[in-house]
Amino acid sequence: MNKRNAFYAQSGGVTAVINATACGIIETARKHKNWIGKVYAGRDGIIGALTEDLIDTSRETPAAIRALKHTPGGAFGSCRYKLKGLDQNRAQYERLIEVFRAHNIGYFFYNGGGDSADTCLKVSQLSETLGFPIQAIHVPKTVDNDLPFTDQCPGFGSVAKYIAVSIKEAALDVMSMSRTSTRVFILEVMGRHAGWIAASAGLAGEKPGEPPHIILFPEITFDEEKFLAKVKKSVDQNDYCVIAVSEGVHNSDGKFLAEAGSRDAFGHAQLGGVATVIAQLVKTKLGYKYHYAVADYLQRSARHIASKTDLDQAYAVGKAAVEFALKGHNAVMPTIVRKSDKPYRWKIGMAKLSDVANREKMLPRSYITKDGFGITPACRRYLAPLIAGEAYPPYDKGLPKYMSLRNRAVRKKLKTGFKL
Repeated sequence: MNKRNAFYAQSGGVTAVINATACGIIETARKHKNWIGKVYAGRDGIIGALTEDLIDTSRETPAAIRALKHTPGGAFGSCRYKLKGLDQNRAQYERLIEVFRAHNIGYFFYNGGGDSADTCLKVSQLSETLGFPIQAIHVPKTVDNDLPFTDQCPGFGSVAKYIAVSIKEAALDVMSMSRTSTRVFILEVMGRHAGWIAASAGLAGEKPGEPPHIILFPEITFDEEKFLAKVKKSVDQNDYCVIAVSEGVHNSDGKFLAEAGSRDAFGHAQLGGVATVIAQLVKTKLGYKYHYAVADYLQRSARHIASKTDLDQAYAVGKAAVEFALKGHNAVMPTIVRKSDKPYRWKIGMAKLSDVANREKMLPRSYITKDGFGITPACRRYLAPLIAGEAYPPYDKGLPKYMSLRNRAVRKKLKTGFKL
């Protein structure tokens, strides 16, 4: 086995703990210097590989790399850039292999969701045919928690914790003034097709009647009449109503309530603003005063309230990715396997990328109450361990102390550039 360099890239929306995965990869690679040379990172994700814009992580101190564990965002930059199929744009993949060959890169660690799993698989396949084999390991990350074959996805637990805490605190605020002021509060959360994040809001209410009183899931077709009746009943009984709504809620025609008409780089419908739609419905049909909030980037960047479980698992999949590569595995993804709920125990498993790529794991119907507006005990048993534990970052002058890496560029070796 010849000593070769490694390439790491972050893909898609970042999380509060994605840099912990980067830390796990880099620290583990540094412990195996006989087999892995340098770890290069792609500046702004896979774009860095295509444009030969590589970052030399060996120029960062151990302390700086260690500090990634408590720093949110993407330390090396991420992107929403989907490589097309091999039959549509083979040149993109050939360019990746060309850059990898020029920099003696034999390991490809791609940290992202379903689309990046597909890219990782294609790189592995094409590299064989081009005579420069790449061991491609996909490293799971997505706040949506929709990757198959893993019990949960690193990044989700911290979002779930943030949403549950936010709903709990906002509900106390609304309850305090509901008789004379706001009656309905709506929190919009992420989740295009899968309602895992919306479901996590349900952790805030431990007893019957406690908020959130209504959760709107992408898996449940929105029924305006049933929804308004539920809101009215909640206000009649409690003086107020707290609602968590997923951005992916759709009507009986299958159209997103919040679809803006545009699409992102991955070809997905651009969403946002469903809280406004719901709020206006409450106002015009029921006449209640409302307030709403959109969690948006706050939910995925809130490292100050990250889940310790999530942090540990994010680091573990990065560490495992390197260990898998050193054992000769290719086109696989580290997974999290739940061994028990109480006490909560887990281990690292492995899935084939051919099984993972371009597949989504939806919230099971058994996790949603019969009326479609809440979570079941089974869902609570699944979610509760994922938000457990605190992992506060260090603070300085009252603010979290986060790390900014130097991100020194690697000298380019190719004479030709690449147009995105």
